[in-house]
Amino acid sequence: MLPAELRAAAAPNFTLYGNGVIVFQRLAQELPRPDASGVVRNVPWRTAKLDEGQIQELLEFAIGPGGLGAARESYPDDMTADAPDTAFTVRADGVDKTVTITALFEEIRPGPDAAARAAFFRLRERLRDFDRGGTISSDPYQPERFRGALIEGGAVAGVPTISWPWPELKPADFLAAADGGQGGLGIPHRVMTAGEIAALKLTEIDGGILGGVTLKGPDGKLYSFVLRPLLPDEKE
Repeated sequence: MLPAELRAAAAPNFTLYGNGVIVFQRLAQELPRPDASGVVRNVPWRTAKLDEGQIQELLEFAIGPGGLGAARESYPDDMTADAPDTAFTVRADGVDKTVTITALFEEIRPGPDAAARAAFFRLRERLRDFDRGGTISSDPYQPERFRGALIEGGAVAGVPTISWPWPELKPADFLAAADGGQGGLGIPHRVMTAGEIAALKLTEIDGGILGGVTLKGPDGKLYSFVLRPLLPDEKE
């Protein structure tokens, strides 16, 4: 039941790769707000590299105190309406496992899954604030590619409309990926280069998620445009 714009902007908060590289978002103290032009810039990703000891310590925490080692694939919650899901995915050494928990909150209700949910919450909190408020050194993430999602309609009163900035592209060029593809969106989207993004003439978007942009297409229709960087392992 999420708006299409939120689904298009969905992205992992934390990713660890086999070479020790991490890409993560810092813990936001408040939700991002639109700027004067109505554009919303989400918390940008940052990156760092863990040494082997740090990698193993994190994996041991995730498997043990974080609860993933003994976890089943799904932990639903039929008692909470409209609660978000938290998902942990592990792909390593032949293991491909995703654990999805609905309504993962600090206050754990008594029940057979109480201990597991408490463990998942510990892991979530560690990954959500991985650099401990910026006290651990990291660098801005510099993506090589972006995902641009185009949603017909979505014009917002008071938000300026930007003329279509890509003479070599048509709205139909975004439709080829609308079947979901590897992006899994079910929303028209395509991979975009830094040069194509620069044509928007917006600032401070290199490492962050961008929304609140209304484009007037060459077909005369209005489109909501959502942009987010692609992670190193994402194809689209």
